Amino acid sequence: MGKAGTDVAREASELVISDDNFNSIVGGIEEGRIAYDNIRKVIYLLVSMGAAELLMVLLAVMTGLPVPLLPVQLLWLNLVTNGIQGVALAFEPGEGDSLQRKPRPRGEAIFNQLMIERTLVAMLVVGGGGFLVYDVAINSGWAVEDARNLLLLAMVLFENFHVGNCRSETRSAFAFSPLRSPVLFFGTLGAFLVHVAGMYVPFLQEMLSTRPMEPWLWGVAIGVSVLIVPAIELHKLCWTKRTTPSAT
Repeated sequence: MGKAGTDVAREASELVISDDNFNSIVGGIEEGRIAYDNIRKVIYLLVSMGAAELLMVLLAVMTGLPVPLLPVQLLWLNLVTNGIQGVALAFEPGEGDSLQRKPRPRGEAIFNQLMIERTLVAMLVVGGGGFLVYDVAINSGWAVEDARNLLLLAMVLFENFHVGNCRSETRSAFAFSPLRSPVLFFGTLGAFLVHVAGMYVPFLQEMLSTRPMEPWLWGVAIGVSVLIVPAIELHKLCWTKRTTPSAT
């Protein structure tokens, strides 16, 4: 005990309860699990999007197309739009079942089988979908700058949809209200608006090689990027069925 215990007892103890309340142990365990979960969520978001970008570059090299995104556009995606969302995701509240779950194995890596599988799914959907948008635009006679502009918007929208997938490893993205985490809601909205500004503000247009797009192109970008939601929902369902013991 931190208050009632003797100095010798406190110095010899591995755990000291500063307020002499055993409930603090339970609260500390819960907060620790929530923090660990959020670290995994942020890592998954950033790594899966980065892997998708790498896949697009590899596909472009293999098919002889120009590089899909310029270095400044990649930095914009990873440091600005996705960076804002990653910070906001770190403030995600617990899912309510932190204390009901079994402790994770002590030697389990953060990037375990679930993370590896789901990263591969996201990489294939985002990277494949993004490359398809770029490839079709180029082969339709578009200028490379216009194709990159459409792809960049699609990638930002992929991020916006995908961050909702990252809120839980096992539960549906539709199980949580968007306003359950105001920081994430406004962070995601802010990241999107920042990119919209990048399409309309002159000095950002020049820096990012962007320009406004017609409404039907917005529809194309949204239609492709929303595919990440059912893809991850399907993997969550399959993972739950595989890992839940069958009743006998």
